[in-house]
Amino acid sequence: MNEHILRIFSEHPDEFLSGEELSRLLGCSRTAIWKHIRSLREAGYEFESAPRKGYRLTSRPDKLDVAALMEGLKTKVMGRRLHVYEDVESTQIVAQSLVTAGAEEGTLVIAEQQTSGKGRMGRKWYSPRGKGIWMSLVLTPKIPLFYTPQLTLLTAVALCRTLRQLCAIDIGIKWPNDLLIAGKKVSGILLEISGEDERLRHIIAGIGISANLNVQDFPQELRPIASSLLIETSAPVSREAIILAFLKQFEELYEIYHEQGFAPIRLLWEALSVSLHRPIRVQTAGGVTEGIAESIDDSGALTVTTNTGEKIKVFSGEVELR
Repeated sequence: MNEHILRIFSEHPDEFLSGEELSRLLGCSRTAIWKHIRSLREAGYEFESAPRKGYRLTSRPDKLDVAALMEGLKTKVMGRRLHVYEDVESTQIVAQSLVTAGAEEGTLVIAEQQTSGKGRMGRKWYSPRGKGIWMSLVLTPKIPLFYTPQLTLLTAVALCRTLRQLCAIDIGIKWPNDLLIAGKKVSGILLEISGEDERLRHIIAGIGISANLNVQDFPQELRPIASSLLIETSAPVSREAIILAFLKQFEELYEIYHEQGFAPIRLLWEALSVSLHRPIRVQTAGGVTEGIAESIDDSGALTVTTNTGEKIKVFSGEVELR
């Protein structure tokens, strides 16, 4: 029924259609029409309502162009097996089920909306329909389990370089993998790892990018700390262009990583970091540490010189820039 309603509005662009007229054309009650209009609004369609005039379709949700994604791929592996969904609980969960069914490296899952997107530290990632890039990439790198944090930093570097090039904006990485513009978070990365006995089976890299969200799209509690590419650049961005450029950038760095190790990735990460050589506060499972972030080591751990002069390594935690 929603499709029929949209077809009618397409045949009457910029026109008001009354509930009575829609109910006559579709053979249903005006109450049913109202419910379907409400359903379409929840799906991202915008309608203007006016007494005695009815409804006018003013905006359609931005939908990913799957054909453009497939035609624009410049990679050998990454994204070559593509799964695009309207709504999922989490692209991480979908990707995991695909891996269980035998999905190969480079398999990419994208959703228009996540109802329970996953963030770091067990947090929920806000993922509204048609406004962002919510995706998960399957990886099977030939590395020991101990080195997997390096892939988190590699993913952050690939994404940061992509957004700098496409959006011409000053964006940086907060250890280990948050991307910030003017101190506000626009992207997060979550790597979920499967392995045993120091042997890595696979990694699912979850990537969330707040692309075309307006300020009012964010829940009130996120507005002081979160932003989007649209807000920061004052212009909508092409989600397809970002996805394609990221996959190409990621694959290039992934190949360098396998050929030359972590050293070149580490240098790139340090050049893009907004965490190093400044006071930070780190919340870890062992407590709170304050000091100066000095560098990252070959495992991807953050080296911090505490306020007492002690040097410690942080392998996992929540960093607050001071």
